[in-house]
Amino acid sequence: MELRDLPSVDELARDHDDPLAVDAARAVIARARETIRRGADPGDLTTLLREELAAVRRPTFRRVLNATGVIVHTNLGRAPLAAAALERAIEATRGYSNLEYDLAEGRRGSRQDHVASILCRLTGAEAALVVNNNAAALLLALAALAEGRDVIVSRGELIEIGDGFRIPDVLARSGARLVEVGTTNRTRAGDYERAIDERTALLLRVHQSNFRVVGFAERPRLEDLAEIARVGSLPLLDDLGSGALIDLSDEPTARASLAAGADLVCFSGDKLLGGPQAGIIVGSAELIERLRRHPLHRALRIDKLSLAALEGTLLLYLDPERALAEVPVLRMLRESPETVHARAERLAAAVGGEVEETVARVGGGALPLHELSSFACAVEESLAAPLRMHEPAVVGIVRDGRLLLDCRTLADAELDILAAAVAACR
Repeated sequence: MELRDLPSVDELARDHDDPLAVDAARAVIARARETIRRGADPGDLTTLLREELAAVRRPTFRRVLNATGVIVHTNLGRAPLAAAALERAIEATRGYSNLEYDLAEGRRGSRQDHVASILCRLTGAEAALVVNNNAAALLLALAALAEGRDVIVSRGELIEIGDGFRIPDVLARSGARLVEVGTTNRTRAGDYERAIDERTALLLRVHQSNFRVVGFAERPRLEDLAEIARVGSLPLLDDLGSGALIDLSDEPTARASLAAGADLVCFSGDKLLGGPQAGIIVGSAELIERLRRHPLHRALRIDKLSLAALEGTLLLYLDPERALAEVPVLRMLRESPETVHARAERLAAAVGGEVEETVARVGGGALPLHELSSFACAVEESLAAPLRMHEPAVVGIVRDGRLLLDCRTLADAELDILAAAVAACR
């Protein structure tokens, strides 16, 4: 085909009753020109136009089957929601809702009222506030309580987590000034005491998330920091990062942190809690009210979809046994190796793969040293790319020339779907 043989945009789009046809035809012809200039055949333009229209209308935000063995996988959407949370989100957002309307009083209400009381019940806090993620929770707390003043933090807690999120940068953006104490591996209670002066606004403890300092290391107990803060009439903010509402190995819980003397505790909703993206702040009623009245609160507040899903998730925690059974993250964390092995055997039998013992991870910055015994179905490495492009997409781990489909992060109901995907991609 020569350049002069190319149809006009109108000619190519004429037979397609689609409002996007003209723009799509323009894109197809532009690519065809480049192809012809390279000396290649652009192919059938009508077919290319149909493919272009399909691609434009195809959603890019898609379902993925997580076969990586990383339970709280940041790149794959973190925590999958419980069925009850999904139902609440659908029901509360199907039409209008009482998002900020008090039905009993017939007047304006607060979106915070829908989850504050249950968070207080679950954590023992006086008050609670929810924003759109934990970074926002930390930013709001620092801006409301320490703008223009000093915040004391251990050097060993000045962490960087995913996508370049750094604690010192958040402190700077909040308007607070960072005061570092201790060393990378050893910080004592006395380091905080000596740093306090008239400019000090807040003591901050930060969960170390994706790393641990082992060996010659020391951190003060939270109870000791709380006593120092009390003597100095200063608030103590404990940023738990992932956070948890029930005991999970050595991951701190919000209730335990408050009981140890923290005035405010903040943590994520979409990690170990197993809910939607959210930043949860619990603690002193007086401090929570200062956060609520700060101008940043409105900019950082949680949206109605996430709020409904969070309420649905929290309601499960009123019955801990139900939460352990129905919150997917908790189920995957506690599932026995024997159950995972049986799932891997079933998948291997369906796809002609081999069962391989492996190790799963918690992910999301939680329990970085914690290993979970797991089993995967191993198939040929060449399936990795086509499975990622399948509908639904499948993401596993390529290791030693094979694709491992870790069955700790797969649900029983997903096995037949995954087996069909493997068959379609071979």
